[in-house]
Amino acid sequence: MTDDSDVNPQAIVADSDPSMDDSGIHSGETIDDDPSDPFASWPEADSAALVEDAAPDGDPVQHSAGEIDVPDGYTVLEGTPTGHRRTVAIVVSRFNGNLTNRMLAVAIEALEEAGVAPDAVTIMPVPGAFELPLAAMALAKTRRYACVVALGAIVRGETPHFDYIASEAASGLQLAAIETGVPVAFGVLTVETIEQAEARIERAADAVLTALEMADVFAQLRASARA
Repeated sequence: MTDDSDVNPQAIVADSDPSMDDSGIHSGETIDDDPSDPFASWPEADSAALVEDAAPDGDPVQHSAGEIDVPDGYTVLEGTPTGHRRTVAIVVSRFNGNLTNRMLAVAIEALEEAGVAPDAVTIMPVPGAFELPLAAMALAKTRRYACVVALGAIVRGETPHFDYIASEAASGLQLAAIETGVPVAFGVLTVETIEQAEARIERAADAVLTALEMADVFAQLRASARA
């Protein structure tokens, strides 16, 4: 398993039909002619336009960035990554500590920049990534924290151990959020090499901003329900 930002979004499987090219379209047939896709002729939304530079040959495009365009007249609930009056918990794996310690430093800096006071942050180190979900669940269940940030680094080795740990960490952290209703941000690197992890240390800041944004939008939702 690799970092999800490095995975090619679509695997192309060759068809045995000699009239079909590598994209799965018969010779002379365009995508708009494909009867199986009722939306093929729809215009592409402006927000879906690719804004990044083209990726180097052989490298997958990481994502297609863009803003969500909501027409006038609709109620919109959208959070902002503000730390004002927010209490935040960080659970961090000690395994691969040379990486996770740097991720923790980045996360703390991001919290400070967002306005979260140091005394409003609780940090819980745990042995490894496998323990992250349990710790996140326990912290969320206290109802003392607006959000939880989980930080870890899982590097592939020579055995399937990587796949089991990465899968359980991801599903377990999602379960912690779903069962408690407290946002839990996934700041766990799942990479092939140490070098890939070192290039992604800043993802810890992304996890912090995600957690704060979700905490803010949930606060708005609760306020609107009471109104």
